[in-house]
Amino acid sequence: MSQYLKPNRFAVRLNSVIGWLARRGISLAGAADLAVRGRKSGEWRRVPVNPMTFQGGRYLVSARGHSEWVRNMRAAGGGELRVGRRSRPFTAVEVPPAETPALLRAYLARWGWEVKSFFGEITPDSTDEELLAAAPRHPVFRITES
Repeated sequence: MSQYLKPNRFAVRLNSVIGWLARRGISLAGAADLAVRGRKSGEWRRVPVNPMTFQGGRYLVSARGHSEWVRNMRAAGGGELRVGRRSRPFTAVEVPPAETPALLRAYLARWGWEVKSFFGEITPDSTDEELLAAAPRHPVFRITES
């Protein structure tokens, strides 16, 4: 599935502000500025994300689906997370959808208030089967800092 929920003008502006704040050291609800090289241009592309720690691993979840940053991450195999002056390069491996229900549950428990409109009826209390059905629409990457 290649679903992508494109942000409206308000969301684009809000993401710009959140990214700008993260680059200056102000992380709202754990947000960081993700930089990943464009798969066609090779130029750095930036977007705010919510990195998540789960059972000792670090993950990025795409609430909006198969977005540009997801496509770029697949091509680049990594990127950089920044909060303030601290920049952390990382490598990324996409987690197969069959292995993501617990990750999606944890992500929704932490940021459901922010991303619920992208998940429809799926909540942290959804069954494993419901989360598994939603998993292909929400790519997840395990990240390892370089």
